[in-house]
Amino acid sequence: MLSETALGISGSFADNHYLEPLWRFEEGAETLAQQIRQLDFLPASAEADHGYMPRTVEHFHPDRIILAKGCRGNNARVAFVEAICRAYPAAEVIERPATSHAQIDLGIGEPLPRHRCGKRTLVLGEHKSPVRFSEERSNCCPNYWHFSPYGFCPYGCDYCYLAGTRSVWFSPTVKIFLNLDEMLVRIDTIANRAGSPTAFYLGKLQDGLALDGLTGYSRRLVSFFGQHRWARLVLLTKSADVVNLAGLQPHGNVILSWSLSSEAAWRQFEPGTPSPAERLDAMRRCANAGYRIRAVLMPIVPTGEWRAEYVGLLDELLTIAALERITLGSLCSFPSALQLTDAKLGRANPIRECLSGGGQSVDGRYRFDSSRRLDAYRYLLKQIQIRLPSMPVGLCLEERPVFEALGLTDQIGICNCVL
Repeated sequence: MLSETALGISGSFADNHYLEPLWRFEEGAETLAQQIRQLDFLPASAEADHGYMPRTVEHFHPDRIILAKGCRGNNARVAFVEAICRAYPAAEVIERPATSHAQIDLGIGEPLPRHRCGKRTLVLGEHKSPVRFSEERSNCCPNYWHFSPYGFCPYGCDYCYLAGTRSVWFSPTVKIFLNLDEMLVRIDTIANRAGSPTAFYLGKLQDGLALDGLTGYSRRLVSFFGQHRWARLVLLTKSADVVNLAGLQPHGNVILSWSLSSEAAWRQFEPGTPSPAERLDAMRRCANAGYRIRAVLMPIVPTGEWRAEYVGLLDELLTIAALERITLGSLCSFPSALQLTDAKLGRANPIRECLSGGGQSVDGRYRFDSSRRLDAYRYLLKQIQIRLPSMPVGLCLEERPVFEALGLTDQIGICNCVL
């Protein structure tokens, strides 16, 4: 039974404040169904995988499910939405058919209570500009195509930078977007125009696998990218749920990357996430199934016995034979995200302590001071070199002087999100 609630609806609000939509289906263009049929490696029935039954996912227990604009698009989509709702029978189901996913107002003014409420709210809807090109400036990010079948994340990391972006700050709900087929049509178009292998990143504005048990999207993504001439998938996750990835054929076109922390950092800063040991096990299973594997060690918070802890992590990580790249990164967070970090951990917390000698960079993010970052990078680069000299290592969202000080200017542009 669909019920009503006191949740309010905001006025118009941009879905993402720093990226402009790059495409819309134009009037007079082929219908979406016609475009999908031309992709002979996609199922003829759009919107839902009729052979997939949504299942609950670990670390996510929504109190409410909001059906936003786009949930009633066609019969297959309606059936998919109803199946997701049945996976959480205790959750309140609220219909908002005229309201965009970006306009859901939780009616809570205080940032931390609003954030916590959002983590217990699942929004189903459609995303009108889900395939975009990043526009990083004032750092050495190479920029890349990324896409969004999900919005935000069910995990509880205390340092989460995404929680401070404007759209998530306003409406920090966990989102599933139902128009995956539109995204794949657009990706197909972009990749064919490029005429060369082109990465499409899933993990910039969400966790790439955390909700896969509910959607089964990974099965369709691997099928699409695995058979595409030019499009390549790079997916970043903390999830250890890789059941849906078994028995598929990635054909070297799918790169799975895990965000990793030391055991101590996981316990201190990453509540509600799979342990590092669980993630490493998932990486091994996917490597054995034929997927390309990468790792991102970020954010490295150099407190306590961090050196010994990360050496232990590297000893485990570098036993994965298929590992093809490691990317290192420090904390780089926006002011509003740090406000939430302080609210969760208290003002006197290890992240703030590390930031005490740093400050706000030109790109608007707060970072540790360069000497602290360089010390961490030098140590970890040395440990990787000792264990596996041939391992490529990149840096994420770093500034040119850091690359220069490390003698890594030839590695600028070689990181997790690109081929």
